[in-house]
Amino acid sequence: MINTTDILNASILIVDDQVSNVQLLEQLLGDAGYTHIASTIHPEEVCALHKKNAYDLILLDLKMPGMDGFQVMEGLKKNATDRYLPVIVLTAEPGYKLRALQAGAKDFISKPFDLVEVKTRIHNMLEVRLLYKVLENYNQLLEQTVQERTAELRESEARFRALTELASDWYWEQNATGDFTTVCGPVFETLGIEATALMGKTTDDKSSGWNEVERKKLQSKIAAREPFLDFAFSRVNADGSEQQFRVSGEPIFNQSCRFTGYRGIGVETTPRK
Repeated sequence: MINTTDILNASILIVDDQVSNVQLLEQLLGDAGYTHIASTIHPEEVCALHKKNAYDLILLDLKMPGMDGFQVMEGLKKNATDRYLPVIVLTAEPGYKLRALQAGAKDFISKPFDLVEVKTRIHNMLEVRLLYKVLENYNQLLEQTVQERTAELRESEARFRALTELASDWYWEQNATGDFTTVCGPVFETLGIEATALMGKTTDDKSSGWNEVERKKLQSKIAAREPFLDFAFSRVNADGSEQQFRVSGEPIFNQSCRFTGYRGIGVETTPRK
């Protein structure tokens, strides 16, 4: 995904209090084909420069007066716009290398410079850095896509529920064991009908008045994992009045074809007087 042109167009900041070192690195990078090279001999400027320009790589001298490279890295970690500190330290002190890596540097270049080593480490570091940026951008895009898809699903679910409420008196869902996980609709509030009594597994006194032949036939369809459309059943109330209903439902299976429950809609069809 990262080609030579991408690497050569990467932005690089050279930080060294020795003008001769800055000039040497500028010439070396320019001869190698790098096109976006900046430099400073003032370490206190680095954090502001990186915040403004978001360099792909910072070549940072460790031993500088006033503010050394370790202090610069601490400042960069506080102001960084991403979680990857793109720093290669420049040092003539072997003992500083491990400390620099522990401080957040990603690599080091020894002084005096070996020109082949300098070009190789810079090229490799930029390739890793640009790949990291690609991955970070992809993750951001993926997160945004997930958020958008989640919002679409929620909106779709809201529309679905609104339509079922318009087209039916209630909407219901059961899990694999037959327990109701969702029941909504005005019929339950206005008539005081319990879902478990209407279609459930129990036969307690709440089910009094239901036509048991019809109810058992409906339960057998559910037990057989069969879909059903406009299944008619009824109940006789304590005052002798009869109520009639129709219910439709379908089994639900997950991606592994495992049964997870039922969902459906119902409507009261009792003739209005």
